[in-house]
Order: sequence, then structure tokens, then C-alpha cells
Amino acid sequence: MTAMEIQNNNMAAISTAGKKASATTGIEKLFLAEMLKVAGPKPISGAFGGGIGEEQFFSWANEITAESIAKRIDLGLGQAL
Repeated sequence: MTAMEIQNNNMAAISTAGKKASATTGIEKLFLAEMLKVAGPKPISGAFGGGIGEEQFFSWANEITAESIAKRIDLGLGQAL
């Protein structure tokens, strides 16, 4: 193999590893977002609740929280892939 072929193979391996890591983080983010829907804090209802706006904000906040957690910890879901 020439040096160019080795470099191309290394670049392909790095690209594949990066895509797998990105996909794993995405899967973990989705999993955590669903877990936060069930087990996370709930919007307040009643006179002091925020109504539909609060519900939509909580959905967004759950996604952002899940993304932050997925970036910081490895749940091991990538090993199953």
C-alpha cells in the first residue's frame, strides 16, 4: 500500500468512528428525553400554571437537558450497535 492509500483508509476509519459516536449520542439523547418525559419534573397546572406555553417549554427543556446529559456520560447504548 502506498502512503496515500493508508492515509485514505485512516481518514475513512476516523469518519466512520465519528459517525458512530454521533449516532450513539443521538440515540442516547432520544432515550434520555423520553425518560425525562416520564420521570422528570412536570409543568404546574391550575391558577399558577403557565398553560400551553409552559408545556411547550418543558418539552424543549427536556430535549436540551437530555442532550447535555448524553454529551457528558456514556450510557453504553453504542456497544449494542
